[in-house]
Amino acid sequence: MTAQTDTTGSVTAVYKVSGMSCGHCEGAVSGEISQIPGVSSVTAVASAGEVTVVSATPLDDEAVRAAVDEAGFELAGKA
Repeated sequence: MTAQTDTTGSVTAVYKVSGMSCGHCEGAVSGEISQIPGVSSVTAVASAGEVTVVSATPLDDEAVRAAVDEAGFELAGKA
């Protein structure tokens, strides 16, 4: 995960997710991660195998892992 805090106080993190291959996959992962408290934006890109998450505070990696697992994919590491 790469985390960066911007001037508005939000945190942007990029996660590597394996197994995504289409828009449906992107939607499933985005939907699960969006349910984590504090998340304001999620952008999944299947072709890159990455998910960019914007949140109010840094997220617990295990919460992200659980959300990705729930969507049926695997958190492969940090981008």
